Amino acid sequence: MKFIIDNWMLISVALASGGMLLWPAVQGATGGGLSSAAAVQLINRERAVVVDVSEAEEFAAGHVGGAKNVPVGELEKRLPEVVKNKTLPLILVCPSGSRANRALAVAKKLGYDKAQVLAGGLKSWKDANLPVEKA
Repeated sequence: MKFIIDNWMLISVALASGGMLLWPAVQGATGGGLSSAAAVQLINRERAVVVDVSEAEEFAAGHVGGAKNVPVGELEKRLPEVVKNKTLPLILVCPSGSRANRALAVAKKLGYDKAQVLAGGLKSWKDANLPVEKA
């Protein structure tokens, strides 16, 4: 006990650094997002459906090939019409990834258990030199 009292600062620094080392693993396990390469694999192997939650103007400016546009404000109403099969993986995309993270909660609430967010959004898709369609 004397050791702990005498070295409390050293112990707290060790615990803090250990926590910082573990943080990326914890964040990834709680849905930090799907990499572009993993998204391509889901699309090719499991016929994942890509839903772009951007506004119509943003969608027209550029989107993942084959993506369906359902703006985040209309997601709760329109997602069941656009993606009828809830067992297929669902990849949510927006320009940066922030709206897609909000949309993820809505999709999970609607029963799309395999819904995931493309980490970094359309920007990371473009950075990986993957094809982008324009409407």
